Amino acid sequence: MECDLESISRDLRETIIRTAFACGQAAHLGGALSMTDILAVLYWRGAMKYRPKEPCWEERDIFILSKGHAVLGHLAVLNRIGTISDEDLKTFQTNGSKLIAHPIKNLEYGIESSNGSLGQGLSYGLGIAVGYLRRSLANKVFVMMGDGECNEGSVWEAAALAAELQADNLIGIVDVNRLRNDGANSLFPDAERLASVWRSFGWDVHEVDGHDFGEIEAALRGALERKETPSVIVANTVKGKGISFMENNNDWHHNRITETILKESLSELGLTP
Repeated sequence: MECDLESISRDLRETIIRTAFACGQAAHLGGALSMTDILAVLYWRGAMKYRPKEPCWEERDIFILSKGHAVLGHLAVLNRIGTISDEDLKTFQTNGSKLIAHPIKNLEYGIESSNGSLGQGLSYGLGIAVGYLRRSLANKVFVMMGDGECNEGSVWEAAALAAELQADNLIGIVDVNRLRNDGANSLFPDAERLASVWRSFGWDVHEVDGHDFGEIEAALRGALERKETPSVIVANTVKGKGISFMENNNDWHHNRITETILKESLSELGLTP
C-alpha cells in the first residue's frame, strides 16, 4: 500500500495531542508518541490484515496493545482508518465514554483486548495465536509491549511457552523508549540487552530504529515469514517523539495539555492550532 508515512505519523501525533487537550485531563502522552511510527507502518504498509469497515472480519490479524496506557496512539490510528468516528473519539476520558485511559475490549471499535495492568497482553495474544494454529488458520497476532513492561515476569512466562509451542504466528513488538513511569528502565537500559534476552528465550529477534520506516517495514516482513518460532521486533524509540520538549522528558509520561502547550505542540509538528 503506497502512502506517505511521514504525513500519516504527523497526523496521528496531531490527533493524540488534540484529543488529550480536548478531554481536559492528564493523559498518557510519551508512550503514545514513541510508538506512532511503528503503528503507521503496521497499519499502512500492508503488514497487518484488517478491514476498517469490517472490524470483526474473521480473517483479520489481531493487534493487542499490551502497554495499554499508550491507548491514545492506537485510538488515533483507529480514528484515521475510520473504525472510530470523530464524534466517539471526542468523548475520550469524559463521563460515560467507552474510551478511557486504557483499552477496553470493543471489537466494533477495533480494540481486541482490555489492558491496564502491564504484562498481560503477550499471554492473551499467545492464547489467540495457538487457537489459530490448531485450526490451521493464517491469522497473525501482533502484541505491542513496552520495555518497562518487560520487567514483568508474566512476559517471560509467555515468551518461554510461545517458543516451546512454536507459535510462529505471534509477533511481539517492544517499544524501547528507556523510560518507565517512575524513571529510567534500569533493568533493561538499552535495546541490545533486551534483544539478547528475547533470543535466549528462543525468539527470532529483529532490532530496529523505531522511527525509521524502512527498518520497521523490513523487520515486519521478516517476522511474517513462518519459521516455527515466534518473532519479536525490538525497536529503539524516543519517548515523546515529535514534540521536542516532550522527547526523553518523563514529565510527559502522563500530563495535561493546556491551550499554550497545544499551540506549542502543533507548532512543533508544523501545524497551526
